Amino acid sequence: MSDAATLLDEVAAELLALPPARFTAARNGRAEEIGGAVGRRIAKLRKPTLAAWAVNLLSRDGQLAEAVELAQALREAQDDADAVEMTRLGRQRRQLVAALARRAADLAAEAGTPLSAPMRDAVEKTVNAAIIDPHAAAMILTGRLVASVDLADDTDPSAAVAGSVPEGAAVVETPTRDDLAQRRARKAAERAVREAERARADADRALAGATARETAAREKADRVRERLEGLRAEIARVEKDADAAHAALDAAEEETAAARETATARTRDLDHARSVVEGMP
Repeated sequence: MSDAATLLDEVAAELLALPPARFTAARNGRAEEIGGAVGRRIAKLRKPTLAAWAVNLLSRDGQLAEAVELAQALREAQDDADAVEMTRLGRQRRQLVAALARRAADLAAEAGTPLSAPMRDAVEKTVNAAIIDPHAAAMILTGRLVASVDLADDTDPSAAVAGSVPEGAAVVETPTRDDLAQRRARKAAERAVREAERARADADRALAGATARETAAREKADRVRERLEGLRAEIARVEKDADAAHAALDAAEEETAAARETATARTRDLDHARSVVEGMP
């Protein structure tokens, strides 16, 4: 990049971070001060929208880099087909976009120009674009936006940038091949830990169920054993009573037989006595 282009970018970044109400006067002053071809190009710089200005403040604040790093992690997780990691990072992305939009609104309010609801929405769409699209991220991270970026539109994001247009995608501390291998190995290890934890949880639930069933079976066995012991004691008592009853029956039968013999003998005696009486004159 030439010195003139570098100077234009530096001045544009400086001017586009000023509150929009101060932009025009500051731009004209800098254009006159620098003069020449660069001055003429500075004089043509567009005034930023409030949303673009707020995102420029956010970029200068250094927090957009975190969004771009997250975007790289999301793409890597997608390449690895890591569904669990994609779900976690997707949730983190939504939280980060909302937090950065609030931060941009706070920065704008601190600079004396609060954002309306539509401008907040435009800021959120721009931050989201930085996460989803590497090309858009390269534009947004310049801190030289003059308009917000919405990927739902067909407009080229580079049209929203003042000064030079970055080539290619935004790169923020791109990890080396060794770093990527280490990260993938770590994620594989973390997945193994999660799977082991799920397996351990399943085993714990199975153990708890088996223990509960064993306890219930033991309690039932104890109750049945107690009942059996009671029945055995009752049987022993009944058998004893039966033996006594049989003994009593035997004695009663013997007594009955003896009484029957006596009665028979007395009947014979009676019959004999009657016959004697009847034979007397």
